Amino acid sequence: MKPSELLDEADLVLDFAPADKWHAIRALVDHLVARGRLPGARAAEVLEAILSRERSMSTGMEHGIAIPHAAVDELSGVIAALGLVRAEPGLDFESIDGQRARIIVLLVIPKNQKLLHIRTLADIARVLQKARVREGLLAATSAGAARAVLVAGEQGA
Repeated sequence: MKPSELLDEADLVLDFAPADKWHAIRALVDHLVARGRLPGARAAEVLEAILSRERSMSTGMEHGIAIPHAAVDELSGVIAALGLVRAEPGLDFESIDGQRARIIVLLVIPKNQKLLHIRTLADIARVLQKARVREGLLAATSAGAARAVLVAGEQGA
């Protein structure tokens, strides 16, 4: 799934300022609950699934991107939130290139949809690998502007 299919303007958290990657994951799960995208009754289960996945292997990618995620049972579709850490130096996500994360995309994916899981991660990574998309996200002055950057990045514009 493309980022624009997953993320509404309200799913984008500008000026995201968590203390560390563990706080970032908790804050984005809380954001999904506050938005009504994730039932509060499922928050602890989803949080533990994502934290467990992160403890087993870091989801820090390259170029300041982290995609903490987990697959959970009884979910009707993919839900996501994106946090933009504008303050330097970013968050230590134990990224494979050693860079600190500035763009954090939290994904919760239905466990019974393995192909969707893989495709969603690939689609998001493909868009965020573009330097102009990363720079545009971090420079955006509103959630609408940030979402427009994602849409343009998907279209190759």
